[in-house]
Amino acid sequence: MRIQLEAKYLNDVFVLVPDIFQDDRGFFMETWRRDQFLEIGLDLDFVQDNHSRSSRGVVRGLHFQWEPPMGKLMRVTRGSAFLVAVDIRRGSPTLGQWVGIEASEENRRQVWAPAGFARGFCVLSESADIQYKCTGVYNKQGESGILWNDPAIGVEWPVKDPVISDKDRAARTLEQWLQSPESANFQYMKTTKGVTL
Repeated sequence: MRIQLEAKYLNDVFVLVPDIFQDDRGFFMETWRRDQFLEIGLDLDFVQDNHSRSSRGVVRGLHFQWEPPMGKLMRVTRGSAFLVAVDIRRGSPTLGQWVGIEASEENRRQVWAPAGFARGFCVLSESADIQYKCTGVYNKQGESGILWNDPAIGVEWPVKDPVISDKDRAARTLEQWLQSPESANFQYMKTTKGVTL
């Protein structure tokens, strides 16, 4: 069984699809294997797993953590969702650009976005379970967000009348983030083997 690299966006966002073994009893797949990720160029150490369930039309994001820096490997294990990553690294040639991928339990797509990317999602099915592996442990004092509908970014969310938390409605714009001292934690650097240094 292999984990296939389906696509790569904004230099550092990977879309991965694991092979599946399926028969009339059900299915089995490997969603992360260190050796296969290394072959793709991703040398990752995950330290935390998260599981989120949301209803149709919910938009969560755009979230990130700078201390400790947190990359995320996101996948949908029930239902379907639109997974988004936005480059928020100072000096990056793709600063402010975004990518959105429809992921579902059927297509098995996983989206890897390293630290320096804000991430979010929108639920497309009646409800959806999103699971993500993180490279940093959660730290409330080191987290923040970018406004989900910041016009300077222009994410094209596939939902009318999104359901959004008060916290996400009050998030700062990309411009405000870039003016903050914390943004210095995400300086763009060239990559080695697909991993931002």
